[in-house]
Amino acid sequence: MTGLTNKEKKIKAQQIMEYLDKVFPNVDCELNFSNNLELIIAVLLSAQCKDEYVNRATVSLFKHYKTIDDYADARVEDIEKHIRTLGLYKAKSKNIVGMANMLRDVYNYEIPKTREELETLPGVGRKTANVVLAVGFNVPAIAVDTHVERVAKMFGLADKKDNPLQVEKKLMSIFPMESWGRIHHQLIHLGRYKLPARGEKIIDPELEKLLI
Repeated sequence: MTGLTNKEKKIKAQQIMEYLDKVFPNVDCELNFSNNLELIIAVLLSAQCKDEYVNRATVSLFKHYKTIDDYADARVEDIEKHIRTLGLYKAKSKNIVGMANMLRDVYNYEIPKTREELETLPGVGRKTANVVLAVGFNVPAIAVDTHVERVAKMFGLADKKDNPLQVEKKLMSIFPMESWGRIHHQLIHLGRYKLPARGEKIIDPELEKLLI
């Protein structure tokens, strides 16, 4: 679907929210973490990698490393041993150590609470920053990953040529701010479990109407 006016997109957004609240009423971040340090590391590790694989790897990682100092003082090679099963594990290991050093030396052992500061950390882009803001600090934000981008375009809420930042801005303009954090997780679940990129699409009649 293409060519919707902004008014039409807001109407469709309301319909989508009603559908998602019925199908995925209590969704949350599927990454396992117990504090914001573990959250930012888990989200960093999830780049181009399924959450379930990240959760397997972080069992060992989080057992061995507890604090910012633990990560900052670790050798990159030792971090690699715990996340070797994940894609881009060498770069991610280097970023984790670099990030921890910045948290200690620049941010006085605090996880930054603004997108601008978060994006100064090694390995942290806009999507990761938005997840940390929304999940860790309850700051309204929509993190656009591949699922959110694809589903938004399927609904006609964004154009096929739009990049993730453009998709994010369009979604923020049509969904109420108080729904941003919830909608982010619901759209991810929709993309994973009802409209997968590969394989048979699981479409119920109510969802099918929204896609027409």
